[in-house]
Amino acid sequence: MNLTELGWNEELRQALTGMSAEGLTAGRVALEHKRMYRVKTDSGEVLAEVSGSMRYQARSRGDYPAVGDWVALSVREEEGRATIHGVLPRKSMFVRKVAGNVTEEQIVAANVDVIFLVNALNADYNLRRLERYLVMAWESGASPVIILSKADLCASPEEVALRVVETKAIAPGVPVHAVSSLLGEGVEGLRAAYLGIGRTAAVAGSSGAGKSTLINALLGHEAMDIGAIREDDARGRHTTTHRELLLLPGGGVLIDTPGMRELQLWEADSGLSQSFDDVETLAASCRFPDCRHSSEPGCAVRGAIEDGTLDQARYDSYVKLQKELAFLARKESKSLQTAEKDKWKKIHKEMRRKPSQP
Repeated sequence: MNLTELGWNEELRQALTGMSAEGLTAGRVALEHKRMYRVKTDSGEVLAEVSGSMRYQARSRGDYPAVGDWVALSVREEEGRATIHGVLPRKSMFVRKVAGNVTEEQIVAANVDVIFLVNALNADYNLRRLERYLVMAWESGASPVIILSKADLCASPEEVALRVVETKAIAPGVPVHAVSSLLGEGVEGLRAAYLGIGRTAAVAGSSGAGKSTLINALLGHEAMDIGAIREDDARGRHTTTHRELLLLPGGGVLIDTPGMRELQLWEADSGLSQSFDDVETLAASCRFPDCRHSSEPGCAVRGAIEDGTLDQARYDSYVKLQKELAFLARKESKSLQTAEKDKWKKIHKEMRRKPSQP
């Protein structure tokens, strides 16, 4: 296997050389399952786990390898197994908050060049959900591309064109493509524009958005299971239950991700600003710097809503995501303070156990 096809470059080679341990080789994580990893190396695929020292030094889930990561590992070729000693520097990370009440990050995909945000053109079409995905995509360091899938389900080409216009209005500067993976329409254009040797694309979207069908079309064969859509709400079940790195014929890499009903934000202030640059530009034009955009005179935001240049629903979405990020920041700060207190309690407890020096 040629690692260059997977995105290996001189910068990564230097990072590997700079590690203190000798005899390490490079590999890219293709699959993760309960802290065991399938890693692609230049001599084939191996089953790997992290070293004891790496596990000891890890402070959060983000310190562990994720699908798409380049790792330094020692390989036992006769066993087909390896030990991961470190994660090489990441150029991008698509991150969300883990499900539930735990304030912790989850890396969905690492070292991605482009993120395909897939939204189906059926009853599940949702601009507010797309805005949430865009915030995290911009924050990741990768370039977002919106894929409006299942164009064949629209009643007419005019309806497809209208959806494209609506989507572009909430995603300034982001490419928007309407495709029908089932009919093969628009798929080759995606391959030509965004994929190729050394390029990596992650595919993200809600369940039933058509990610698996799109991936099968790009791969040229039925590699992913395709689930049926429920007739009552046009949503699908989770046909992908894990993240996986897939090699494309002719070059390029896809990272498939499980369908997410809701993407919980994680530290995305800059992503919010990029996604809602139109709103923040208006806010900067208000008469008062501390304008709350409610009833203050000279409010550019209210003025834009009233004259129709800014949609009320888009502004409400911005406020909601802004509040969500502020709440997450408070929770994370509290969690860090608690962790710091627990660390010092443990240290003091250990000191009391040690016998006093004569």
